[in-house]
Amino acid sequence: MEKTMLGLVKEKREPGAVLKEVPVPVIGADEVLVRVKASSICGTDVHIYNWDAWAEKTVVTPNVFGHEFAGVVEAVGSQVVNVKIGDHISAEGHIVCGYCKPCRTGNSHVCLNTRSFGITAPGCFATYATVKASNVIHNRPDMPFEIACLQDPLGNAVQTVLSGDIVGKSVAVIGSGLIGLMSIAVAKACGAGQVIAADINPYRLEMAHKMGADVLINNSVEKLSTAIFEHTGGEGAEVVLEMSGNPEAMQEGFEGAAKAARVSLLGIPVEDVSLDMGHIIFKGLRVEGITGRRMYETWYQMKGLLDRGALNLNPLVTHTFTLDRYEEAFELMRSGRCGKIIFLHESNMMNEKNRNYENYTYLTV
Repeated sequence: MEKTMLGLVKEKREPGAVLKEVPVPVIGADEVLVRVKASSICGTDVHIYNWDAWAEKTVVTPNVFGHEFAGVVEAVGSQVVNVKIGDHISAEGHIVCGYCKPCRTGNSHVCLNTRSFGITAPGCFATYATVKASNVIHNRPDMPFEIACLQDPLGNAVQTVLSGDIVGKSVAVIGSGLIGLMSIAVAKACGAGQVIAADINPYRLEMAHKMGADVLINNSVEKLSTAIFEHTGGEGAEVVLEMSGNPEAMQEGFEGAAKAARVSLLGIPVEDVSLDMGHIIFKGLRVEGITGRRMYETWYQMKGLLDRGALNLNPLVTHTFTLDRYEEAFELMRSGRCGKIIFLHESNMMNEKNRNYENYTYLTV
């Protein structure tokens, strides 16, 4: 008899999802089977749940979605040599071919044949998930699953921040969503000067303050570029990290950038963006597109920051749910009045009295 498990499935090409019994995935020779202990909701998952224009043209259905997770290995394929049963792991979400030109020249994060875990391949909002052994990221056994599952989005923040010089520079983080909030912490940890956080949501701006932002701008009540110039002595921001994907905010980011600034773009626009190319050309801006993480340079940078205790992600985790409460969790995400929402995949995790991740510190190794 076929073994089944619970999975949160994007079943139809419309808003919503359904929690249902699905087959336990069968691993290939180069894959591992992971019992998922914790997963987290990403902004991409909200795009999928809402079923916007990006999801319509990108996402494969029906499919278990979700791509941020931590768990324990329960089985390994016959060719797997780098992972063993019982290992605590997370995984890189880009499943790449390894033979196209980008892959062979150190740019596998933009592989021509990429499949994406939880987007175009089955994901982690389920009891079990399968991942390529080559994609496995080992976690220390004492790292709480609630923290370990945040490494995928943290990698996005690390790559965005470290795609150019950051030390001592003025940094504007546009969009204090979850990866934007992580970017604030990463920028401070990596020696940024003044960090300016912008958003239209007062709750998220308060979180930005907790993550280390020096200046908060509510761009629903003041013009973003003008405020950036005011807080940088009229020079503009030397580094602009665009995390919102909002067309107007992107325009304001380019306008508020200093001459010779670096603008790194991670936010996904849901509609066409009109830009004044003069800002790029005559300011001599460097524009960097960010997609996921560099494989696997970004992961090692991130692990280094975590292991030396430079990053405190605890303020980000504001709510935990079991998977059966997914509708409540996604509605909370859509409200914007939350930080990172974690799904705990085993009900006993919700009932543990000693939830010690708030006091967890990474040992220096």
